Amino acid sequence: MIAIVLAGGYAKRLWPLTLNKPKPLLPVAGKPMIDYVIEKLIPLSPSINRIIISTNLSFQPQFQAWLESTTYRGVELMPDDSRREEEKLGAVKALANILTKISEDALVAAGDDLFTDDLKSFLHFFNEKHASIIALYHAKNIDEARRGATVTIDDDGRIVEFIEKPTHPKTTLSGACIYAFPKKIRNKLKEYLELGLPIDEPGRFIEWLHKQEPVYGYMLKHYLWDIGTMESYKAADRFFSAKLLHKK
Repeated sequence: MIAIVLAGGYAKRLWPLTLNKPKPLLPVAGKPMIDYVIEKLIPLSPSINRIIISTNLSFQPQFQAWLESTTYRGVELMPDDSRREEEKLGAVKALANILTKISEDALVAAGDDLFTDDLKSFLHFFNEKHASIIALYHAKNIDEARRGATVTIDDDGRIVEFIEKPTHPKTTLSGACIYAFPKKIRNKLKEYLELGLPIDEPGRFIEWLHKQEPVYGYMLKHYLWDIGTMESYKAADRFFSAKLLHKK
């Protein structure tokens, strides 16, 4: 199984902070955001045998410099061809491009989603269901739910409703940008792209996919920070800074 970290966006909502710097390399409690994601993936070895960071050509040198400063093994960069926001490939298409070259199951995570759960139980649930899985969490309020995706599941955990960017959220149960996909998902990604559906937000793919085949939700035990606003960025920095201070 491979892991793919989505880090190809230009994060316009956080400009000027991210005007010339990729969001996953912004510091949280003194270290790059992406380190928190990689540190959740490394303990999954040997189930995860390779970690690919999907980025863009513009930010590739900064990611390369970061990677060379670490001691991570089995981590590699795979840039798309974009150098500007208006050229970006889109997370769904970037994901499809990677999976067409690799015939393995995949764990996919956003480079700007921070969480405190480990992912061993998440992978166990994936192996039980033999189907696509998305991590779930409770947004702290309706406004946050509106910026993400709201989810309804049945008693077996199967998603029965998934609404990306809901105008009027009926629940705060939300989908995180953490997925596990069987290797056959590349066929569905191909079908989705051929339909001309949105390519920028992975949640749009899940919104379509759960109507085509079973998709299950795995409930995270703790809170998740989707770093999409300055408020969420500062909240994550406060939390992890306090956690670091407590350890000292």
